[in-house]
Amino acid sequence: MPHASVRTPVFARFYARMGQAMERGGMDQHRHSLLAGLTGQVIEVGAGNGLNFPHYPATATRVLAVEPEPTLRRLAHNGATDAPVPIEVSDGLAERLPAKDASFDAAVTTLVLCSVADQEAALHEIRRVLRPGRRLYFLEHVQADTPGLARVQRLLDATLWPRLFGGCHTARDTLASIARAGFTIERLDRFRFPDARTPGSFHILGTALRETS
Repeated sequence: MPHASVRTPVFARFYARMGQAMERGGMDQHRHSLLAGLTGQVIEVGAGNGLNFPHYPATATRVLAVEPEPTLRRLAHNGATDAPVPIEVSDGLAERLPAKDASFDAAVTTLVLCSVADQEAALHEIRRVLRPGRRLYFLEHVQADTPGLARVQRLLDATLWPRLFGGCHTARDTLASIARAGFTIERLDRFRFPDARTPGSFHILGTALRETS
């Protein structure tokens, strides 16, 4: 089934370079911490250029990595060949995942729920493809913890920031959205990356259990 085109080649090349710098700056440690407990069949939503791939543990028997942007998807294909687990890279949108109902043991999002066109739809799709009682593993940057910075984020989101950064929105309350979509938050860590208090530095990392009802 064909998917809507998401072509941002200039941003994709920038993201690939920026991502490597972020990994060297310590983001790789957060990715490793996030993925350490994964088991079974995994769907990664918005895989980008595959920065998570080296961190998948051997207990993950298969990963379906979904990425709609062609340049990033090509880079992810290259990265999948050296991954420690079998990874299939696929075209697809977060709001319309190429997977059957209740077909995965875990879902992974890293730095993607800020940029999807419809966050609510994406989270309901993730819930759809997860088996009941299984987990979403998330690492996302989110709204600031002070009203002043939150106002700055909303201003940025309403102007140039999404256009410059691949649809990213800095002020989304992603944690609340995950809970509204039918997940129970189990583990939650908050951190700043980089450590300075900037509009894009507020992050959450954790797991959320797909409710059975």
